Amino acid sequence: MTTVFDPIDLPGARLANRIAMAPMTRSRAGEGGTATELTAEYYAQRASAGLIITEGIQPSEAGQGYAWTPGLHSAEQIASWRKVTDAVHAAGGTIFAQIMHAGRISHPSLQPQGGLPVAPSAVAPEGQAFTNDGFQDFVAPRELTADEIRATVQDYATAARGAIEAGFDGVELHGANGYLIHQFLGTGSNQRTDEWGGSVENRIRFAVETVKAVADAIGAERTALRISPGNPYNSMSESDPAETHAALVDAVEPLGLAYLHVLEATPAAWIRETTADLRKRFTGTFVLNPHTETPTDHQALSLIEDGLADVIAFGALFLANPDLPARLKTGGPYNTPDPATFFGGTEKGYTDYPALP
Repeated sequence: MTTVFDPIDLPGARLANRIAMAPMTRSRAGEGGTATELTAEYYAQRASAGLIITEGIQPSEAGQGYAWTPGLHSAEQIASWRKVTDAVHAAGGTIFAQIMHAGRISHPSLQPQGGLPVAPSAVAPEGQAFTNDGFQDFVAPRELTADEIRATVQDYATAARGAIEAGFDGVELHGANGYLIHQFLGTGSNQRTDEWGGSVENRIRFAVETVKAVADAIGAERTALRISPGNPYNSMSESDPAETHAALVDAVEPLGLAYLHVLEATPAAWIRETTADLRKRFTGTFVLNPHTETPTDHQALSLIEDGLADVIAFGALFLANPDLPARLKTGGPYNTPDPATFFGGTEKGYTDYPALP
């Protein structure tokens, strides 16, 4: 019987176990959106994961959604990530860069020349942006032109090349949680009537074209996609999440991607059924961040044994437990995550969580 502690081969990498560190924004980038020595220490501490997926990294200046987040669109940023990948590899780990364009989940103070955030349509999300000056109300974004959409696709591909130059083992495209790719998928955020909106085929077009462009740039075996069907986070609404995501998975499945990462972000009764359907549609490695009432722990390991997933991704519990695989093997104990230190700050709540003696 396969267990979470068994190795698994991705198309382009061998993972020591089936435990993934989920991507988590920490807002601790250095000057110019660079990775720091503290960033390297943080990820290296967690290298016992079979797979580390980094925090969201913006592919362009326009892609930034939060204060103090890192990028992969300048030579300085690319060089800064090398210390991170070197540290993780020295500790025996595998690390993918998550490329995330925030789209409308941003604020003019975070945008080039103070411009409006961009999105599929000029529909303002509810809520507030985390900026250098604290929380500020979201604004109505500017609708991307067709030419700008195509240029944005290439921004992802360029950032992916930068990630490989920086030593990453691959990249994960963030198509979940209400960010730009997800915004194109959603009927509430995408109200276009051209080839990029309307029908399911048109609404998945941006995601499919981005995945293909990145796969062409760095190889499909180093390209992955994260999705979260029906996720209401960041003011998202989808009239047909199961149908839309099934079509998206069908479109990218033949490419031979490194993996598909599904986040179950809702307790709705249909979500596990949708996960099982996507699992059947995608023949490659299936990474699951399952919906649980409390931070996902050893109780989720049976999902590997049951065959629902090939790899289980852990978020907040990995944030607080740098040696999480060892703790999962014994069923705990677990350090408790401190939400007050999740975003911004120093080593407190970042690299100072203790490992087991």
